Amino acid sequence: MIYRFQNDYSEGAHPRILQALSDCNYTQSAGYGYDPFCQEAVELIRNKCAAPSADVHFVSGGTQANLLVIHAALRSFEAVISAHTGHINVHEAGAIEGTSHKVCAVPSDSSKLTPDMIRSVCSEHSTEMMVHPKIVYISNATEMGAIYTKAELTALRECCDALGLYLYLDGARLGSALAASNGDLTLADLAVLTDAFTIGGTKNGALLGEAIVLTNPALQAQFRWHMKQRGAILAKGRLLGIQFLELLKDDLYFQLASHANTMADRLRQGILEMGYEIPIPSSSNLFFPIFPNTVIQQLQENYTFEIDHAIDADNTLIRLVTSWTTPAEAVDAFLADLAKCR
Repeated sequence: MIYRFQNDYSEGAHPRILQALSDCNYTQSAGYGYDPFCQEAVELIRNKCAAPSADVHFVSGGTQANLLVIHAALRSFEAVISAHTGHINVHEAGAIEGTSHKVCAVPSDSSKLTPDMIRSVCSEHSTEMMVHPKIVYISNATEMGAIYTKAELTALRECCDALGLYLYLDGARLGSALAASNGDLTLADLAVLTDAFTIGGTKNGALLGEAIVLTNPALQAQFRWHMKQRGAILAKGRLLGIQFLELLKDDLYFQLASHANTMADRLRQGILEMGYEIPIPSSSNLFFPIFPNTVIQQLQENYTFEIDHAIDADNTLIRLVTSWTTPAEAVDAFLADLAKCR
């Protein structure tokens, strides 16, 4: 049987979520997110974030969340700044450009943005002949597995304030970032340091769903109109609220993320001990080792994973991802098979 280290959403959902959905299956409630489950989940997220005035909205997926927040924040001539690896720049089929907004992509070896990068983009777009950068997009964990520290996020906040920019954090893998052993950010920190962020459920134990948290009042006005126009308001919205309620009410969300990180650490350490290189630092549940092509071909007999790009004629960078339910046995089997390849 082939085991997938390809992503963190190959499995369905945590049994507690399935049980919670089943338990209220015949309970009638209002639609479109006005049900008591969604309302309770909204209050729970506000409490977890220490942000009682935050607007919280549930949508089905990360691309939809990114499109909604960024489009709602921008006027027609305004643009978004992103690392060149950013999900909105690479893996969303031009969703942002489809709303007539340009993505100003910045080369970043670490996949993170810095204040200097942001200032550089703004200085290059200085007249009315160009798009006007207005929002900064970051992801935590990043698409390359890196995480932001509180000091780094604070520096971005100060830079954005000085330049009059919004700061938006894509939290598709937020659980992994906040549960990282070297992480020092909390949900409450995010509520203070960003104008908007998302709490990703799809990649951390939910069947589907992302929670959008809008902390800046300027982004809150008529946001549901944007959601409806983009097909983001579900008639059976309670299906999303129930999941976030179950994930967050006793920190199951962070327990699942911690497991994914622990399995990634185990896999990462084993690969490093065999002498293979992992060129981009990562403390989340995904990372990118370099393997000889001959080794990759042998591993593909029993495992699937993403091929990122060729390093040279004989070696390739691949992506390995662990999930909330990855068994230690699968990690150990991969390492045992890798050892045989040598």
